[in-house]
Amino acid sequence: MAGRSPAGEWRWPAEWEPQHATWLAWPHNPETWPGHMDAAVRAFAHFVAVLARYEPVHLLVTDESMEDAARRGLAAAGLEAEARVSFHRVPTNDAWLRDTGPIFVKRGDDLAMVEFRFDAWGGKYPPWNLDAAVPGELGRLLELPRFVADFVLEGGSIDGNGAGTILTTEACLLAESREPGRTREGMERRLEEWLGAQHVLWLADGIEGDDTDGHVDDIARFVDASTVVAVVEADAGDPNHPVLAENLRRLRSMRDQDGKPLSVATLPMPPAVVIDGLRCPASYANFMLANGCALVPTFDCDADGRALAVLSELLPDRDVVGVPCAELVLGLGALHCLSQQQPA
Repeated sequence: MAGRSPAGEWRWPAEWEPQHATWLAWPHNPETWPGHMDAAVRAFAHFVAVLARYEPVHLLVTDESMEDAARRGLAAAGLEAEARVSFHRVPTNDAWLRDTGPIFVKRGDDLAMVEFRFDAWGGKYPPWNLDAAVPGELGRLLELPRFVADFVLEGGSIDGNGAGTILTTEACLLAESREPGRTREGMERRLEEWLGAQHVLWLADGIEGDDTDGHVDDIARFVDASTVVAVVEADAGDPNHPVLAENLRRLRSMRDQDGKPLSVATLPMPPAVVIDGLRCPASYANFMLANGCALVPTFDCDADGRALAVLSELLPDRDVVGVPCAELVLGLGALHCLSQQQPA
């Protein structure tokens, strides 16, 4: 279905709606976690072990050798893979399936996939040929209808409430590196055509260390159809302070697709996470939702407890579970960046 869009017939479900499974890719690129690959793999295996308590996991591996390594890693994390993890031989350049995988849409009980172009966040990290092919490979595995767009869009650059409102940032969606000459109006038409957006909310920019040019899943997320939680930086001397204050100012004046004001809650930011001289995009907003749970990145600091308490209050019907990400975030992403949900 190359070039054909869902044309308003299909809906992008919210992440809190029932899920069939989560898709992940086993981390294997040492350039992503230089000098810390083993620790990142252990952290990822722990993440999978926690997630698999709540729903099935589909895990992409390149070959038999990587599958064997993944099984060993999961066993060391206390997970018997056969019970909750399905392995698929789909080669990847890297592990960031939120951006490289398809976005699933629904029409009633029917499920389909939307495949957007992927160019490694504006050509930053060649090669990306294997990652760009992931949606097609998953389409063949799942035998689902597949709508193929002719423009770049990453899953981490958008967040939706399942009712027609999409949250994004100007810095990323209008980046010249993605496509010269983009406009808000043009991107809003595309989001309407391909994901059923009725209303688009534009934040400004992302956080320090974010190599994606401002993905929204590090700064603000819907937790229900009318509530957004946004990270704020209390330290006025931190570069994130003015950026996040501006995003919060905008959110407090925004309305949903029905013209109703949003409810806005705030999350703290952790202290700066600096590894080998590199500031990493550590953020509690990079949580992921699966059936019955919210898995939240934690960074071994006092702010972890405050962030988990906020999300527990906002998500009272879910287990809110901290997952250590101090090593994973050296790859410049965390739990949400690594995962892509398949709706039920």
